[in-house]
Amino acid sequence: MNIRAALVAGLLAISGCTTTGLGNTKVGSAAGALAGRITGDDGGSGKVAAAIIAEMNGGLVGGQIGAGMDERDRRIALEAEYRALEHTQSGQPVTWKSDRSGLYGTVVAAQPYRVGSQDCRQYSHTVFASGQSRNARGTACRNADGSWTPLT
Repeated sequence: MNIRAALVAGLLAISGCTTTGLGNTKVGSAAGALAGRITGDDGGSGKVAAAIIAEMNGGLVGGQIGAGMDERDRRIALEAEYRALEHTQSGQPVTWKSDRSGLYGTVVAAQPYRVGSQDCRQYSHTVFASGQSRNARGTACRNADGSWTPLT
């Protein structure tokens, strides 16, 4: 593991423990282990990142706000959703931009809360295209492996 991947894994492990204030080190460690993979430090395979993104079941961009996005743009947007949910403080925006299509967006997650044994967060995603914005709101809950599943 290179130094960058170790640093990201360590930071995510810590944030996984403190994001909800519940001290769940098992979930924090799982999220930390996945961190390098979602950021592209998994040796280039991208298989785990693809699995995490698949667990998000399309996220908010799987709906109307993602209409017209190609697969690459959708993945960039979903990765931003994951970063916002997994390790960004409440109210702090996570931005993304496609160099190819010119699409860009912002994801903002709210304060985490507990539902049963799962940590959940409400979040919003705004996509900007051709001077127009589209916004969607939703809720996602964290799975034991560190992935997030949107509630329907």
